[in-house]
Amino acid sequence: MSCALGPDSLLYSSVLFRHIYNGVGKVFPDQICWLDYFISGFIIMFILVNAVLLGAAIFVWAERRILGRFHNRLGPNRWGPFGLLQPIADLVKLLTKEDLIPREADKLAFTLVPIVMVMPLILMLAVVPFARNTFLADLNIGVLYIIAVTSVSTLGVFMAGWSSGNRYALFGAMRGVAMLISYEVPTVLALVGVVLAAGSMKMTDVVNAQTVPFILVQPLAIFIFLLGISAELNRTPFDLVEAESELIAGYHIEYSGTKFALIQAAEFGGVLAASAVMATLFLGGWSGPFLSGQLGALWFLLKVAFFAFLFIWIRATFPRLRVDQIMVFAWKFLFPLSLINLFAVAIEVYFLRNDTGPILSRGDLGVMIGVNLPLTVAAISLFGNAIKEKVRPPVRTAEVVTSGARLAPGALGSQRHVLERSEKEAG
Repeated sequence: MSCALGPDSLLYSSVLFRHIYNGVGKVFPDQICWLDYFISGFIIMFILVNAVLLGAAIFVWAERRILGRFHNRLGPNRWGPFGLLQPIADLVKLLTKEDLIPREADKLAFTLVPIVMVMPLILMLAVVPFARNTFLADLNIGVLYIIAVTSVSTLGVFMAGWSSGNRYALFGAMRGVAMLISYEVPTVLALVGVVLAAGSMKMTDVVNAQTVPFILVQPLAIFIFLLGISAELNRTPFDLVEAESELIAGYHIEYSGTKFALIQAAEFGGVLAASAVMATLFLGGWSGPFLSGQLGALWFLLKVAFFAFLFIWIRATFPRLRVDQIMVFAWKFLFPLSLINLFAVAIEVYFLRNDTGPILSRGDLGVMIGVNLPLTVAAISLFGNAIKEKVRPPVRTAEVVTSGARLAPGALGSQRHVLERSEKEAG
């Protein structure tokens, strides 16, 4: 009996798993094939989990350094060259802090929250191809799988707020659930357009279908997905879940020590995971201008770094929105745009796709670019002007208090004139 991995196996197409499996198979006898599978899967998951945590630490350092440049300051620069050891110092500090559980907390749910927050991040990366034939699982429903596992983070946020026994945490969790559900709708509709253009939900098929990057073919979809995923990741300007001036720290206010470290790792690692998904679905994944087979991992990491920098740039540029502005932005701006993008792509694919196969030719994608670029500009301008009055801060008017004081003749009229003129200038 041989334990060799055959072509009929689900994991045979993964070069990474095949090499690890063949190496493990040389150590153990052929009679225990299940052990080869178990050890190979454990090794890959060990690599993936540590890569996620290391990537989160590197992203924390990069974000703090880049934000320092945006804010005209240095950022972390004490621990190690250029502050490279600052994430290690932060980790040691968190690991040595006391791990407290509130007396009124639901201890089981409170303890499970960090696991629930980190689990979707790791599961999502399992179907992302890092290079050609380099992935953990190449599911034929890869896009649907990503949508499903990322929805679990909503459950983690609500569990944290409800189980803490803290009203501020509960308010933050309720905000988070409302916001995540609202932004999930346009985000999913944006991905439906990608699936229609690629003709498949398999991540590798989406990459192979991008003879022209979908960021050019569907600019409205990447615009919607970037803003929607920013809201789901609680990134500025959508970070009402952790509004310090209102809710102290939001849903994770009662967490400390290792639990808090895992929640932060899930938040910052989620940015890298979202960047990896966008690099795969909109920038061609591992494909590059040359040597895509040999340098595929390098091209993929460069594209991930581009989207991660975009997240940092948005955070450094825009202030936090109010809760009513966030809801209006989701339902009256992104949702109509996602419907327009979906119908436009469906009509284009219906008329351009022929019987030769599901993949559109480069000429077909060029036609879609010519239609979708002006459509994106027109749709954003139209709905942006439509909700402009909804999100504009209200004009505050001052009242003249005259109790206990005698005003000079004509003073009240002059003050009213000044107020009316300031209101006109503000309007």
